[in-house]
Amino acid sequence: MKKNIFKSAAAIALAAAAAISVAGCKESGNAGSGSDDALVIGMIGPLTGGAASYGIAVKNGAQLAVDEINANGGVNGMKLELKSQDDEHDAEKSVNAYNSLKDDGMKALVGTVTSAPCEAVSKVAAEDNMFLITPSGSSINCITAGDNCFRVCFTDPMQGAMAADYIADNLSAKKIGIIYDSSDTYSTGIVQGFEDEAANKGLTIAAKEAFTADSKTDFSVQIQKIADSGAEMLFLPFYYQEASLVLQQAEGKLNIPVMGGDGLDGLADPAILGEKLSVADGVLVMTPFAASSPDPKSKAFTEAYEAKFNETPIQFAADAYDAVYAIKMCLEKSGVNDPSISASDLCDKLKSAMTQIELDGITGKTTWGADGEPTKAPQVMKIAVNGDTAEYVNP
Repeated sequence: MKKNIFKSAAAIALAAAAAISVAGCKESGNAGSGSDDALVIGMIGPLTGGAASYGIAVKNGAQLAVDEINANGGVNGMKLELKSQDDEHDAEKSVNAYNSLKDDGMKALVGTVTSAPCEAVSKVAAEDNMFLITPSGSSINCITAGDNCFRVCFTDPMQGAMAADYIADNLSAKKIGIIYDSSDTYSTGIVQGFEDEAANKGLTIAAKEAFTADSKTDFSVQIQKIADSGAEMLFLPFYYQEASLVLQQAEGKLNIPVMGGDGLDGLADPAILGEKLSVADGVLVMTPFAASSPDPKSKAFTEAYEAKFNETPIQFAADAYDAVYAIKMCLEKSGVNDPSISASDLCDKLKSAMTQIELDGITGKTTWGADGEPTKAPQVMKIAVNGDTAEYVNP
C-alpha cells in the first residue's frame, strides 16, 4: 500500500499517458494475447485523458478479478481473458473500441466506464445481443437499450434519493443548499432524485445554485447565495475536482455540514487539496467502497490491489471487480464451459442467470432485476483528516 491513503487521479492519468500512446482508440497492451481456451471479456473506458483515473481503476479492478479466478482454476474449466480498449471518454471512440473488441473475440463486456460512451455502446451491444455490465455508467439511459444491459452502480437519481433519505433519517439538517453542475448529466440526475425525495421527506431546498463546465473555478457567487439562504447543510452532487475548489473557497464563509455523491470519492487525496486537506474533514460521501474500510472483504481486496498495482483502489475498481465476479457467478449458474460459444448465445444465458444470483461483493450484497438495475444498500462514509493524511470512517 502506498502510505498516503490516496494517490492523485492526475498522477495516475499522467502515468497512464506516458505508457499508452494517444492515437485513436488504443488497445491497452494485450493485442494478440488471445487463446483458444479462454473466454474473452472486453473492457472499455478512458485510459488516457482527463477521466483516465476512472478507466484505469476499472481496468485494474477487472484484471485483478480475472487473475484471481484463473489462479483458482477458472470457471467451469475455462480460463478468462481481459482485453481492454481506451475510449478517452468519447462516445464515438467508444463505439469504435467496441467494434475492435468484438472483432478480437469479445464474448461479454465490462463497460463502458463513463455514462455518455456507455449510452452509445449499449445501443450497438443491444443490436448484437452482447452481454454488457457497466461498473460505473450511472445515467438512466446507460442500460435501457436492451435486456442485455446491467450495471453495478446506482443510477444518478437513485443516488440522489438515497442521499435525501440519509439526511432526513440520520441528520438534523432540514434546509439544504445545493451547488451543482447544470452542464453535466451525472450532476443533474442526482439533483433530480434528491429534490424529488427531499420533498417526500420534509426537507427544504434553501438554495439551488448552478455552474457549468465553462465556469467551474470561481464559486464565490454560489457560496454567498448558499450562506444567505440560511441552509443548514451543503449538498455537492458532482466530482471531487470541483468540490475541492468549493470547499476551499467556502472556508470561513460556510460553517455547515457537507455531503456529496460517489463523485466525491477522491476528495481525500492529499495531492488534490494539499495544505488545505483539512477542509475535507467531516465531509460525507456516498460510496459503496472505501479503501480504508475495516470490512474483511474490502480489506482483502485493497491489499491485493495495492500489491498488484502499487496504487490504492477507488470505488470504480471495486465496481469492476464485482462486475467480473458477477459474470463468473452467471457462468457457473448457466453451466457454460465452452469459450467458443457465440456472444449472442452466451448473452442469453448470462442475462437469464443475472436475475437469479446474489453477489456478496466488495460493494455490498447485490441482486439484479430484469431491467438490469442493482438492488443493494447504500453506504455513507465520512472523511477523517489527520494531519496530511485522510481516510474514510463510518459516520
